[in-house]
Amino acid sequence: MLEDLTTAASSPTVWPAAYPQGYAVVDVETTGLARDDRIVSAAVYRLDARGEVEDHWYTVVNPERDPGPVWIHGLTSEALEGAPLFRDVAEEFATRLEGRVLVAHNAVFDWQMIAREYARARSEAPVKQRLCTIALSKELGLPLPNHKLESLAAHFGVVQRRAHHALDDARVLAEAFRPSLRAAAASGVRLPLHECRPLTEWTDRPRTGQPAAPGGYRPTGWRPSRRRPACPYPNPGRYAPGGRLKQGMRVAFSGDTSVERELLEDRATEAGLHVATSLSRLTSLLVTNDPDSGTSKAVKARQYGTPVVDEAAFGQLLGDVEPAADG
Repeated sequence: MLEDLTTAASSPTVWPAAYPQGYAVVDVETTGLARDDRIVSAAVYRLDARGEVEDHWYTVVNPERDPGPVWIHGLTSEALEGAPLFRDVAEEFATRLEGRVLVAHNAVFDWQMIAREYARARSEAPVKQRLCTIALSKELGLPLPNHKLESLAAHFGVVQRRAHHALDDARVLAEAFRPSLRAAAASGVRLPLHECRPLTEWTDRPRTGQPAAPGGYRPTGWRPSRRRPACPYPNPGRYAPGGRLKQGMRVAFSGDTSVERELLEDRATEAGLHVATSLSRLTSLLVTNDPDSGTSKAVKARQYGTPVVDEAAFGQLLGDVEPAADG
């Protein structure tokens, strides 16, 4: 499969005119997954229009807090003590991103972490569009056992040297993205590009009685309503516990989540699911960490017999969503 795909994609006779003119393949390591977590390291590989590497850049970042899962990213408080703050590297980071499509594995996560850091620095990241390599691998129909970066790397014969090190993860992703891009171009596949919307959950004017976050910015629980694109797939019915999610399923969320709700919703949308704002008899699945709560969605789920999973289980299910049936 790899040999056939690589051969077919080696020299597309006509490169799609609508494809972007450049890419910034990005990886960030963070103190966690929540909206108030911080970046501890970042790397960017700049690629030209056809995926050829132009240069790369890496930095560690002092998160001004506990570094979080050191056992994952390996960056201790001692190692980060003399590192620059994000605002000190923001300008250089921006030059690496400007005018390019941000490419990442689970791109909405990397984008939102980056956007929040720029908001704290009273600036904006110069990014208009992002491309998720998970979504691209699905568009190409790659026969992956799951959608982890190591599986994508193994498919293209890319050797990982230091998993969860931002520079090596960005290198691995850049090397896997290049044949993916060329395969897409050779087949005329439309790239799964998504708009990078301006950040809305930060403000420099805290409400009365609420302290501002460092730098004058404060996370808020409010955001304007967002009109999501209509799900292009028909509703295949309810989720069968123990089975796979299927494109077109209606998913509702209830209660607090450790990962930002908007991030979970974006991931669900990019996987081909319909994000429902309310729960009805047509809802395929409710995602909640507290199924016994008295929220209206949890109560209706019990009434209707709607399947319920927690946030962690939903994250696992998102890695293997079944394509919608043809026709």
